[in-house]
Amino acid sequence: MKKKKESLSYGVIGLGRFGMALAVTLANSGKEVIVVDKDEEKVKEMRQYTEYAFVCTNLTLESLREVGIQNCDVVVVCIGEKVDVSILTTMSVLELKVPKVIAKATSLEQGAVLQRIGADVVYPERDMALRLGKRLVSNSFLDYISLDNSVEIRQIQVPDELLGKSIEELQFRPKYGLNIIALENGDETTIEVPPSHRFTRGDIIVVIGKVNNLDDFENSI
Repeated sequence: MKKKKESLSYGVIGLGRFGMALAVTLANSGKEVIVVDKDEEKVKEMRQYTEYAFVCTNLTLESLREVGIQNCDVVVVCIGEKVDVSILTTMSVLELKVPKVIAKATSLEQGAVLQRIGADVVYPERDMALRLGKRLVSNSFLDYISLDNSVEIRQIQVPDELLGKSIEELQFRPKYGLNIIALENGDETTIEVPPSHRFTRGDIIVVIGKVNNLDDFENSI
């Protein structure tokens, strides 16, 4: 695969559930994707999404170079379970000078090693558990994105007690230190929400702010 200047190209190494879902999502979004796995059946399945699907029984530096991993702008190593293979493969990808290398980890210890050798680390199972846990203990918010340890974007269902009230009346910014960055209702999304907007049934607000401020607002409603 030759690198295209106008669009990022991606590599996905390891076609487990996480890797397969990631590769399919990228391919369906029109991205060029190289996928690599030792399982021939999984590779065959991916060939309906990308022509760059390769079987590699040994993930050596040379085999990765042969399939063109070095031409990718971003490579995600999705081999969380086999720690030694995960670390060695990530080292090989880094040695091929790929600009951005992301590695899946299943433990903090594995993640620490991967981070130390130069990869960005993701913890899919842990992050999904945190997301589910937050949703289970919340009465109002539907989903969230953590920007760092203190700031989140939350998608919050407007409760009945706020219907008919305006954003200005509720004093989101001065009282809670929060900013509404979008408003959703049905299939419509508004990204410029006026302070005069009065909440109606079905409104969902997308709010950004510090975690403790978001928690205070949630507890108040």
